[in-house]
Amino acid sequence: MYSEKFLKFIEMWQKEFAIERTIDEKVCLDKDGNPIPWYTYPAIEYLSQFDYSDKEVFEFGCGNSSLFWAERAKQVTSIEDNPQWFEKWQQEFQKDNLDIRWRDEGEGYFNAIFEDEKKYDVIIVDGKRRADCARTALEKLNDGGMIILDDSDRINTSQEYVEAVNNLKKGNLIQVDFYGFCPMNNYTKTTSLFLSRDFNFKSQYIIQPINGLGNLWGMGRKHRKEFYKANR
Repeated sequence: MYSEKFLKFIEMWQKEFAIERTIDEKVCLDKDGNPIPWYTYPAIEYLSQFDYSDKEVFEFGCGNSSLFWAERAKQVTSIEDNPQWFEKWQQEFQKDNLDIRWRDEGEGYFNAIFEDEKKYDVIIVDGKRRADCARTALEKLNDGGMIILDDSDRINTSQEYVEAVNNLKKGNLIQVDFYGFCPMNNYTKTTSLFLSRDFNFKSQYIIQPINGLGNLWGMGRKHRKEFYKANR
């Protein structure tokens, strides 16, 4: 038998995080059906606070994260190395500010970031050749920007990730690791943000941090009291 408190905890994960749906349907969505990245939930919640309306985003690795960023950013350029997935994304992802490009996993993949002269405010390393992509990302990062390295906990078992993190550390960036559960998985992982020393993204909100998913302080005072009484 499970306690009532534990069942409410499970219900919160089912409703607020929609994690049951993401696992069963193998799709990265929030509770309202909006696309989210395959990052850890703590990383998603932290990133969701900021205003990206004037930001340029570059992604190594395409997917629902591309739509997540396209909903928020000025422009998103996303690189895909799988021809079948590229065709799928081209058909399904209809966003004027989303430019999906196919590049094979050779040098053209990690050098794709040099195809445009501009620099980028957010660069996501979440596809192939992560060590090489981390290295080229540093060269194209805008002042005050950040680089996101997903699955960074693989540094414990993969030389590729050791090199990726070492390359990013050469940029004198601030590493912040977000551990936790993520969509589609029944185990935890890590998404790491590497922030410029002058990171200066504006929050969408008057205060920061905002209440996260399932947060008690997101309730009104009356509902908090009721919650306390029911769960003490």
